Amino acid sequence: MSEVSVSGVVLTHSSLAEGLVEATRAITGIGDEALIGISNSGRSPERLLEEVRRIIVGKPTILFTDLPSGSCSLVARRLLQTQEEVSMISGVNLPLLLDFVLHRHLPLDELEERLIERGRNAIELTTARR
Repeated sequence: MSEVSVSGVVLTHSSLAEGLVEATRAITGIGDEALIGISNSGRSPERLLEEVRRIIVGKPTILFTDLPSGSCSLVARRLLQTQEEVSMISGVNLPLLLDFVLHRHLPLDELEERLIERGRNAIELTTARR
């Protein structure tokens, strides 16, 4: 077990980050320290970079982005170049965030593998077509 729990920053376009974090908090009852949502709305890439940098300083952190490209992921990738114990998972979804909150005490590398599997397994197709 890790002595320091991993922090999470959800970094997305529009209000998606706030919605995902709010839903995660409502379901799990977690506090503000575990998961923070940041929108790129009204923020330049430089401002977004500085805001996220202030939040993650000195903490193992996973940056969750909505898309593998675009301004949010570009900012996350820039942070990965200078920050140790920081990783990015793109394609964030609610089941992935719920699993993150419940298992953020795991070592970062173990948690990353778990979350990728959980996020992928949460996607399924249901259809009435015959």
